[in-house]
Amino acid sequence: MGPAGPPAAMMRRVPWGLIVFVAALGVPALGSRFYTFLANDVVIWTLFATSLNLLVGYTGLVSFGHAAYLGVGAYATGILMKKLGVSFLFAWPAAGVFAGACALVFGFFCVRLTRIYFAMLTLAFAQIVWAICFKWNELTGGEQGMPEIPYPDFGWIERLGARLSFFEWRTAEYYYFLTVVLVAFCLWALRRIVHSPFGRMLTTIRENAERAEFIGVNVRRYELVAFVLAGAFAGLAGGLLGIFNRGVFPDFAYWTMSAEVLIMTLLGGMSTFYGPGIGALVLILLNQQIVSYTEYWPLVLGTVLVVLLFGFPGGIAGAAGALAGRLLRRTRGA
Repeated sequence: MGPAGPPAAMMRRVPWGLIVFVAALGVPALGSRFYTFLANDVVIWTLFATSLNLLVGYTGLVSFGHAAYLGVGAYATGILMKKLGVSFLFAWPAAGVFAGACALVFGFFCVRLTRIYFAMLTLAFAQIVWAICFKWNELTGGEQGMPEIPYPDFGWIERLGARLSFFEWRTAEYYYFLTVVLVAFCLWALRRIVHSPFGRMLTTIRENAERAEFIGVNVRRYELVAFVLAGAFAGLAGGLLGIFNRGVFPDFAYWTMSAEVLIMTLLGGMSTFYGPGIGALVLILLNQQIVSYTEYWPLVLGTVLVVLLFGFPGGIAGAAGALAGRLLRRTRGA
């Protein structure tokens, strides 16, 4: 193993996922509802960006239409909970099922194309989903969307909290804890997928699809399965996002959402599992800070993003890992 091996191994042994999970659970203890709101947003977008990275980072398929599955999941959960009175316990998993089914149909056609043609077809399908959400007034509410999506029922937890003075939180805090736990489970599942033989085969396809085909791998089948899994997890993120925003709107499926999550993935780093989460955190914090200081925030934010993307071509996570490796080697050398 080269000189970078021992530091890299030491970094991998750190339980980063557990550390972040515990830190996320502690956010409401800071006593700021704004911090909890911001953390909830970051957690949901982390799942959305990580689902995209299954395609972009591990399979080498750049999707410009990933928001379609976020929108499908959000509307599925919203319709089931608000219009049909279905419990969150069933409505949220249904978001992943509906989004995965949609990804199966779209992916069947998309994986037959490559590179820019693949990306443009994903965008075309996403615009179809957005148009349906925008125009189907009877089902989706049309342009006005579906406001007032109810929270899950936390009745027994709230009654328990009322009896314990140190346990006084609002429904939004309870939903935040639920979101953190559910997203942590989804990220654990995604991590298991990318480190499985299936995930390693996706990496092989990304590196050289022609060679994989030559040794007998059904590349299209693997790409389609990855496409469906990415869509299903994006749908689960959409189900959480709709409740968090207390409403579902056509913009959830619009191309700008696809662009935003792609920027998060590139900014954080496609080469690491946690990179998209870092990108989500950085982009959301930048957006919040810049908006509060200037009305020209799109220009400033765009400039900052260009600098970051050019300054860290491997993403923030890649740059941080390289820096940590150098520091560890220097420390060990001293």
